[in-house]
Amino acid sequence: GPTRRMPLTASAMDFFQLFVPDNVLKNMVVQTNMYAKKYQERFGSDDAWIDVTLTEMKAFLGYMISTSIHHCESVLSIWSSGFYSNKSIALIMTQSRFEKILKYFHIVAFRSSQTTHGLYKIQPFLDSLQNGFDSAFRPSQAQVLHEPLIDEDPVFIATCTERELRKRKKRKFSLWVRQCSSTGFICQIYVHLKEGSGADGLDALKNKPQLHSMVAKSLCQNASGKNYIIFTGPSITSLNLFEEFEKQGIYCCGLLSARKSDCTGLPPSMLNNPETPQSRGQYRIRMKGNMSLICWYNKGHFRFLTNAYSPLQQGVIIKRKSGEIPCPLAVEAFAAHLSYICKYDDKYSKYFISHKPNKTWQQVFWFAISIAINNAYILYKMSEAYHVTRYSRAQFGERLVKELLGLEDTSLSH
Repeated sequence: GPTRRMPLTASAMDFFQLFVPDNVLKNMVVQTNMYAKKYQERFGSDDAWIDVTLTEMKAFLGYMISTSIHHCESVLSIWSSGFYSNKSIALIMTQSRFEKILKYFHIVAFRSSQTTHGLYKIQPFLDSLQNGFDSAFRPSQAQVLHEPLIDEDPVFIATCTERELRKRKKRKFSLWVRQCSSTGFICQIYVHLKEGSGADGLDALKNKPQLHSMVAKSLCQNASGKNYIIFTGPSITSLNLFEEFEKQGIYCCGLLSARKSDCTGLPPSMLNNPETPQSRGQYRIRMKGNMSLICWYNKGHFRFLTNAYSPLQQGVIIKRKSGEIPCPLAVEAFAAHLSYICKYDDKYSKYFISHKPNKTWQQVFWFAISIAINNAYILYKMSEAYHVTRYSRAQFGERLVKELLGLEDTSLSH
């Protein structure tokens, strides 16, 4: 749970600033102004530009965050006369001023000579965000490694023609997270660039098990010696990775797939389906030290690799129609944590910022801001402030937008 006690009067802004404090926003102001100056020295002066202030930067973020609540495809819809117009917040800043800030917006204005990483324009922000996640929250023992659901807004997809969908650029990165499976709090973010040379580029993509192993190690670099239980999907699950994690005091439970997983070192007899028909709930087990490979049948064969649960411990999967189906405890635990993450995706994925910039670092930035707001809401729900005024996720987002725009008193208890 949370590592600090927030006051009853804590505002949405207070929770958000646990991850994006004023010093980070002030840095955005400095870097944006530096970039605007550099840009104008190179391409000619812009008489309409005046240096952005901290108040304007907060308002700029507020406008962007408002698209996560109202799901307008373009943030500029706020100033339009159409369905997504919002006169109450449009008066804070003119559309032309907003577009100027958007044009010059930067987190790192200059590239240093030592920089080779493709995300150099956003890495300081991601590092700061990670520090905020680490210091504000202590996760439960059970955690999940996965790619959160950050697909396009389904309402927009439904109204799009095939040609428009083809024209939209595919993301040039994948976003992976380590997530506390009892609260949904995202503890760590890892961004993998799909293009570029080096260990994190296209060459690594050709060997997917190796890539996913690298992602898992990056996400768990701060987890050593804490006896965490990490749940993984088929793309990450592998015997070599689990054995390596066990040496670091990290225990695992993962779903295996003969097609997607790295099955090196696993007995082929357990990877092939038996010829004799099986009844639901039957399972076979093979062990090597603390590691168990479980093949469980339930309208199909499911294989699990784990060193976190004894295969002798019994559990049950409860189905609405079939009732209770017996299974090893590892299978029950995996299903429970996976179902929680699915609920999290259903609840929170629709609150990702709708703005879709072309630049990869900006796409990553808005996704990271969306995750920070979701985390802030989770902390709010676990605080005493929630018992004073029970805001939904949408209401919390609206409150944060108004506070960023300076439209109302910041106390949540009013």
